[in-house]
Amino acid sequence: MRWLRKSWPYFLLALLIIVNAGVLWQRERLADWWRLRNYTAPQDIASLATDDTMTPVARNFFYVNHPQLENKDSFNTHCADRSEKTAVLGCYRGNRQGIYIYAVIDARLSGVRQVTAAHETLHQAYDRLSAKEREHIDALLEDFYEHTLTDQAIKDKIESYKSQPNVVLVNEMHSIFGTEVRQLTPELEQYYKKYFDNRGKIVDYRDAYQAEFTRRQTLVENYDKQLAGLKKEIDTNKSTLEDEMTFLNTKEKAINQDANKGDQAAYQSDIIAYNDMVERYNALLTTTRGQISQYNQIANQRNDIAVEEQQLQQALDSRLTTPNTKQ
Repeated sequence: MRWLRKSWPYFLLALLIIVNAGVLWQRERLADWWRLRNYTAPQDIASLATDDTMTPVARNFFYVNHPQLENKDSFNTHCADRSEKTAVLGCYRGNRQGIYIYAVIDARLSGVRQVTAAHETLHQAYDRLSAKEREHIDALLEDFYEHTLTDQAIKDKIESYKSQPNVVLVNEMHSIFGTEVRQLTPELEQYYKKYFDNRGKIVDYRDAYQAEFTRRQTLVENYDKQLAGLKKEIDTNKSTLEDEMTFLNTKEKAINQDANKGDQAAYQSDIIAYNDMVERYNALLTTTRGQISQYNQIANQRNDIAVEEQQLQQALDSRLTTPNTKQ
């Protein structure tokens, strides 16, 4: 047993090394456990996780950040960075440091909260990738962006991030592609299954609230085309009416001259021409008035839709103050 007495310090040291290695290897799980030990997700937060079909892995990433739905004042306290050019609807503060979601309340934008929750959760997921995993996923995301992505709105969103400081572009791609792009490569689809049982449902949310903007933008564009066409016709008619009124004034003078001269033949000829022009003038005037009424009606409809679109934009604006438009 003498050898055992001499060797026990070495056994103890080896045991400590093994324990420390195990703790290091499991440090994220242990830290997550500690973070969640007394945590119960509020109903509105749990509903978001359910709506997004989060897997246990994603739900864990979501909950370890103690996510909160916040009004404008509270949201700006936690998400004060306004360097982003896109609408700021949520922020991820770092590993287990918090996820904050702007509580958009406009019913027409139902789904924004779900997409935002999934987006921010994917930031946490990206942080947990090992160096080797991240290198592989980065390559998949960049290849998809360069060669496969066709959605111009997504391209524009990615482009807007390029000029922003302190933004890891591929990290944003990781969240945006996973929540807003319908068709991904098979390998990326398989990857995102780690986090969502039905990723398409999240894209459905995105498409639904985006359609509220698209529909109104399309209506405004169509109304603008109709207004442009009507304005052209109205302007042409007004010019014709001016010419016809000039003709009538001239012809009226001729009629008076004919009467003064006693030239009955010229008088009758000018009267006929005058009355014919009056008939055409009145018909064109009636048509033009109808076009003006139609123009005003369409303009009102167009402006009503534009106001709705502006209201939707304001509903997504989490800033405490909105700058006034400069003329």
